[in-house]
Amino acid sequence: MAEVAIVMGSDSDLKVMAKAAEMLEKFGIGYEMNILSAHRATDDFVVWAKGLEEKGVKVVIAGAGMAAHLPGMCAALVPMPVIGIPMHTTSLGGRDSLYSIVQMPSGIPVATVAINGGANAGILAAKILAANDAELSGKLKAYTEQMRQENLAKSAKLQEIGWREYLEQKG
Repeated sequence: MAEVAIVMGSDSDLKVMAKAAEMLEKFGIGYEMNILSAHRATDDFVVWAKGLEEKGVKVVIAGAGMAAHLPGMCAALVPMPVIGIPMHTTSLGGRDSLYSIVQMPSGIPVATVAINGGANAGILAAKILAANDAELSGKLKAYTEQMRQENLAKSAKLQEIGWREYLEQKG
């Protein structure tokens, strides 16, 4: 069963949205993924969004660029939390997307991650679901500990070989 719905307005967003899917897979969370433009396939998008609750979806991850209406439209149509991923754009570097998603009107909140922040969107969705799932919470704690251990190992290596050699080895 899909607990998370991932939606993007264009297949050009797929590389970023795939990072969210990879994180969900890492934590064993079921998801569905769709390409549905709020502008180009409005009626289809609305039908899809209004059916999410009945399907048992608990969190939506929506990625969009430029005017970035998709996350806000999701938030307006569904009762579950929506995480918006602003996409990097060539004209304004993603700031247009970021502002569109983060500046939602009162009553229509969208949690927003960094520009192209697919992995963090997946992790945030997992954290939302973990509020009522002790097993998932344990997986998130293990993931955090893994990151801690990796960071400490990097620091130890830096101390051992010095910054110049560290940078050379890193490439």
